[in-house]
Amino acid sequence: MVQHLPVIIVIAPLLTSFVIFFTGWWNKRISYPLALAAMSICLLSSVGILNSVIVNGTISYWLGGWKPPWGIEYRIDHLNAVMLVLVSVLSLLATVHAKKSVERELPEKTALFWSLFVLLITGLLGICITADLFNLFVLLEVASLSGYALIAMGEKKATYASFRYIVIGTVGASFYLLGVGYLYIASGSLNMADLSQLLPKLYHFKTVLVGFAFILIGLSIKMALFPLHGWLPDAYTYAPSAVSAAVAPLMTKVMAYVIIRIMFTVYRAEFPISMLRVNDVMVWFGTLAILFGAVMALSQSDFKRMLSYVIIAEIGYIFGGIGVANTIALKGAIFHIVNDAMMVACLFMVASLLMYKTNGHRIADFKGIFRTMPITAFIFTVGALAVIGVPPTCGFFSKWYLLLGGIKAHQWGFVAALLVSTLINVALFFRIFDKGLFVHAQKKVADDKGSADDPRTGEAPLSMLLPAFVLAIVIVLVGIFNQVIVNKVIAFTVPMGL
Repeated sequence: MVQHLPVIIVIAPLLTSFVIFFTGWWNKRISYPLALAAMSICLLSSVGILNSVIVNGTISYWLGGWKPPWGIEYRIDHLNAVMLVLVSVLSLLATVHAKKSVERELPEKTALFWSLFVLLITGLLGICITADLFNLFVLLEVASLSGYALIAMGEKKATYASFRYIVIGTVGASFYLLGVGYLYIASGSLNMADLSQLLPKLYHFKTVLVGFAFILIGLSIKMALFPLHGWLPDAYTYAPSAVSAAVAPLMTKVMAYVIIRIMFTVYRAEFPISMLRVNDVMVWFGTLAILFGAVMALSQSDFKRMLSYVIIAEIGYIFGGIGVANTIALKGAIFHIVNDAMMVACLFMVASLLMYKTNGHRIADFKGIFRTMPITAFIFTVGALAVIGVPPTCGFFSKWYLLLGGIKAHQWGFVAALLVSTLINVALFFRIFDKGLFVHAQKKVADDKGSADDPRTGEAPLSMLLPAFVLAIVIVLVGIFNQVIVNKVIAFTVPMGL
């Protein structure tokens, strides 16, 4: 059973999504338990895979018994084993958290929602585990198409936001596919491990260079790297609360993982860093993304839109850290993928809790939250301090690695951007603290459907509150045990030679 975990983690949610869709026609009530079961299987499988990788090393699983490069291979090392655990943990917490908000916001579409949600997670897990470039494209489209549909279920402007995401996302996917096509023309292979052996002899071919450029641009669009970020703010702002809590922290981080995989596994560090010096360009794009995202976040009055621009800045941290291209910075970039996904998920869950209680997600809706929703306020505080980078939260330690890496590489523009964005984040979140602590809460008026408020605490239901609280605790624990995580796992994700 253990040796088949790499395929179970993809097949279980894939089959479940279809079962939910068809059974939802006659009984919507079983949709959520099925989704919860699928996410639980994924989490157990991912933990088993990570343990196996730590103990025994890289896992290679041949689908259907077909030997690569002719068959599709699932190849798991420390890097994607961490990503599998990250996606599984956050998707399970998002599933538990989303039940009440889905029932309130999408009462007629619960079965469709859970079918698409599970299919989205299937795509993200598949992207992380596959070692075949074309299979990665297929799974990328599975995740993207599911995400488009989920976002379109949201608020009044969600349809337009989803359409724009479709157009820009299709351009990104097309660029990626063209790049893969060029690599296949040059090498005759789509297997990542095989390509890593074949490409060094072909580095002087223009086809290989063009393929790399198309793939990097396509993934940057999917990642929402500034200035290719146009689809992200509206998509995450107007999406249903449950969708924002799952898609926002995971989609861009999985794309960052793919960029690392392409640069350092398929091409190896020699090509993008020593030959092309593309890492210098990456540092400056990362620096601009940090500054743009931070400044734009400061000008927002909507909490979810503010978080969307925070994501753009955080993408700059990761992209710039990859571009710095030394061991310390790359440790920081990979660690920040994990940390930022948790921080963003935590804060978007706070937005969901706020939406459930106030029917809004503007910064003004935080008035008096420390008095009326103290547990929610605590969760927000942990998430905000993590984004700012206050120890012992996890956000401090990954930013510290990025800062040290930038100093070692003499990338002073990147270092300055990290420090400036930290100061902006202080202003960004402390204006919310000000509203939550010092502005009296206005009387809440129940909506037409009635209120599910607890009159004693004013908190959202426990099923929504508990996953967010658990995530806040995990953010602190990951910070406290950062050295164990870095030394036991993250250190093994950095390619040789950096």
